[in-house]
Order: sequence, then C-alpha cells, then structure tokens
Amino acid sequence: MSERPSWAHFQERLRAAGFRPARRLGQNFLLDENMLQAIARDARIARGETVLEVGPGLGFLTCHLLECGAELVCAEIDERLLAIAQSWIAGPRWVLGDVLAGKHELAPAVAAQLPQSSDWQLVSNLPYSVAAPLLAVLADLEYPPRGMTVLVQREVAERIAARPATSDWGLLSIALQSAYGVELLRHVPPQLFWPRPEVESSVVRLTLARAGLPPGRRRELLTLAGRLFQRRRQTLGRVLGEIWGRETALGRLSALGWPASRRAEELDLAQLLELAAAPVPPAG
Repeated sequence: MSERPSWAHFQERLRAAGFRPARRLGQNFLLDENMLQAIARDARIARGETVLEVGPGLGFLTCHLLECGAELVCAEIDERLLAIAQSWIAGPRWVLGDVLAGKHELAPAVAAQLPQSSDWQLVSNLPYSVAAPLLAVLADLEYPPRGMTVLVQREVAERIAARPATSDWGLLSIALQSAYGVELLRHVPPQLFWPRPEVESSVVRLTLARAGLPPGRRRELLTLAGRLFQRRRQTLGRVLGEIWGRETALGRLSALGWPASRRAEELDLAQLLELAAAPVPPAG
C-alpha cells in the first residue's frame, strides 16, 4: 500500500469525477488521522482476521485497518469513490453495491465474503442511513461478527447503549444488547469531517456475548418487543390483551407478579425475556 496522498489530491480527484456528497448516502468523510487510528485500535483486530468495512469511501480508515493486519472486505455503493480508493490501496476484497438487500437481509455478494463462523468483525465509519438496520441485520446472522466497532450518528449510538426506562430505550437497544455487550467510547465533533455533518457522531464498540440466546428465543423476544414498543407508553394489560387476548395476558402478568398497569418502556432485557417465556394459564 502506498502512502496516503494529500487531501488536495483527493479533492481534485473528486472534482474530476463530478462527485458531490449525497446526504441520503451519508457521504461524510472522516479526515482526522488520530481519530481514524483510534477507531482501528479500538477494534482490537487479530492479525489475519476478516473485517468488513462498509462505506470505505476514499479509503482513509481502510489503510489503518490494513496496517492492523485485517483481511478486509470493503463494500462501497459509489463506483466513483471505489475507483479512487482502489487507485492507492491494494489488498481488500472490494464489493461494489449496497451492503443490504432490502432492510432485513445482507446483500448476497457481501455475505459470500464472510466466514462461516463468528471469527470476523465489522469496523466502519457507517453511513448514517444504513447504521441501525445494518447492525440489527448483522446481530441476527447465523454467524454474527464477534465485534462491531462503528462510528455512527450520536443519536443512534445513544439508542444502542440506552438503559431501560429512558426515552432512547427501544427495539434497537434490545436487538443489540440481547446479543452484545455495548460500550460508548467517544464522541466525535462535526469539524473532523468533510463535508461537516449537522450532527455529532460517536464511536461504539459491541462485543458478542459468549452465551447468546438460542435463535428461537431471540426471535420470540424481538417479535414481542417490536409489538410492545410500538405502543411503549400504554399499559401492558391493554397491549398484551390485544396481542394474546385479555384473559391470557392477565394470566401471564399474574404469573410474573406484575401489575397490568406496568408499561413496556419500563421493562429491562431480563424482564422482557421473562415476559416472552411466561407460562400460558390453563383454559377455564
């Protein structure tokens, strides 16, 4: 890999390619070398480990991941950016296209590049629009990554790391915290990017839990949580009565010793798991 060219060089290449950053694609390039190095270091990459980078852009984080010894898979949606990155970086397996096939499935071209085990990581400056759905999809894979170290919009980071009974606690928090330990590492100000985003960003590290939920239990949890958090401030008696029928709902709540007046937003992960597994009362 050659030395990184100057920012002026990249600006000229972008102008020549007729490139204008697209807000819908989250094309905000992190320029600060210290922050790029910190993200690569935070991931604790094992030499030779497969790492997926989504939205490598011009390759500024890519080069630091390669220096850590990563076997890189880079998925980039913009062919102009991909061509520029390829012109000065050798080594990654490049995939041109969207990382997702719809909202709930990894693109087959990307999935084909990943190992049939959890011995891989996601490390990325994630485009804002794809961050939440991508993290949820990866956490739900048969072989999810052992770690995910990502730079995301601060609002998304706070939802990922949220605690119960807060306004940020919701389905994204539950989907990720049911599979991963979450650490909010640092906030990143807008002036470190080009173009400057209108919001702050944050670096989050997720570490796969050693004893994860069985797939059936996880589906049960997320299905129930999805329905509850659509009406998070209504009472459990009312919402569960419409899902399970009033008698069954009140019976399950009674088995747990919970009042029907409790609300979904008050429940932590362990309590949601209890609720999903609560016994159905006998008929009559």
